[in-house]
Amino acid sequence: MSFINDNFMLQSDTARGLYHEHAAHMPIIDYHCHLVPQWIAENIQFRDITQLWLVDGHYGDHYKWRAMRGNGVSEDYLTGGKHSAWETFEKWAETVPYTMRNPLYHWTHLELSRVFGIDKLLCPATAREIFEECNAKLATPEFRGQALIRRFNVEVVCTTDDPADDLRWHKMIAGQPFGTKVIPAWRPDKAMAIEDPASYKAYLRQLGEAADKEIDSYADLIEALKKRHDFFASMGCKLSDHGLETFYAADYKEIEIEAIFKLVLLGKRPNENELNKFRSAFLHDMAVMDAEAGWTQQFHVGAIRNNNSKMFNLVGADTGFDAIHDLPTAAAGHKFLDRLASEDKLAKTILYCLNPKDNEVMMTMAYTFNDGTVPGKMQFGSGWWFLDQEDGMRKQMNALSNLGLLSRFVGMLTDSRSFISYPRHEYFRRILCDVIGTDVENGKLPASELPFLGRMVEDICYNNAKNYFNF
Repeated sequence: MSFINDNFMLQSDTARGLYHEHAAHMPIIDYHCHLVPQWIAENIQFRDITQLWLVDGHYGDHYKWRAMRGNGVSEDYLTGGKHSAWETFEKWAETVPYTMRNPLYHWTHLELSRVFGIDKLLCPATAREIFEECNAKLATPEFRGQALIRRFNVEVVCTTDDPADDLRWHKMIAGQPFGTKVIPAWRPDKAMAIEDPASYKAYLRQLGEAADKEIDSYADLIEALKKRHDFFASMGCKLSDHGLETFYAADYKEIEIEAIFKLVLLGKRPNENELNKFRSAFLHDMAVMDAEAGWTQQFHVGAIRNNNSKMFNLVGADTGFDAIHDLPTAAAGHKFLDRLASEDKLAKTILYCLNPKDNEVMMTMAYTFNDGTVPGKMQFGSGWWFLDQEDGMRKQMNALSNLGLLSRFVGMLTDSRSFISYPRHEYFRRILCDVIGTDVENGKLPASELPFLGRMVEDICYNNAKNYFNF
């Protein structure tokens, strides 16, 4: 029997029934990912498995890069651009056996099996054969970018896009539909990044050009963003997303925010108090904008980024040198959400944490602000980034189950730049079915309610997201 078999990770008959009869064939709504819209629009044909899996210019799989560095692989094979596709792939094949008990071991073999139909274990002895078989398939139309997305029955993809983006690739996709709806999602982090005045002023010029507006004040900034927000909405956008170290909810006055903005335009770096006030005002104004547009807002909280200064200077951001932060989140998070709720401006919200210590904190924070208007209006999001693995998923599901309604959960997303990361949805669904199936087998849930539990699995895999986002 192959390692990735029909009953992979399903430890009971009940789990197997829930997965095969209810979860396996549900469509996918990938409501948060980092696929490059240009690659989708141009229906990219990958040169080889190395480009698809490991390295493509600045882009690459930083999960794999971290593992390879940990296995003693030189940076030249990753970001150095000094080795052939085969040589880099060979280094990954050498690393894979050492990833046992890391989710990369499962993901690697799930993707080989589900995408390429290869059920061999990847290791140095099989590397050349697997490399050539994958490359031969990638040269065919059935393995171009759009076909890879369709292969997994993906109904909707939400990319991650800056307010200054002209969304031309989304327009191209909409004009040449291929069976999956591709929608932009609003990520205004750069518009809040006043800590580096020079970079911020350069960004304001881009944003001003996109909005056809001079930005000389904070009021101008919000007006420009509102114009772009409306444009994104016209392109089908229904979600925003913010990447934060923690929440910000300082008290402030509008005159203070204008003064801080003017100082930044003069090139002066704000102090911590000024940063906190500005971020608090900005996040509040963005949240109000989302609520008035009927969008869902997402907050990814708890990453500490670009920690290896030598490597950041050498290869830049998003290359595998980020980590889990440990800042407090509860007080500011509740104050931030309470301010919006008090103004009746609290949109549907998904909270994600990167530090597992915050699971119950985030879960109780979310459910403090449910108001009965929408089932599951406030969501504790799926295991994210370093928590996107079996233990992280189980802990997230348990926190959600213990303190809220797992049955109203909007489920999994890829949060990935890869066209073949959709087996992570299968991974999530198998774990979900195993969690519920184990409870039934142990008498913690009634076997007589299996029809309801089957519908519950289908809802978490697909129906809840479909109803919640209303794409």
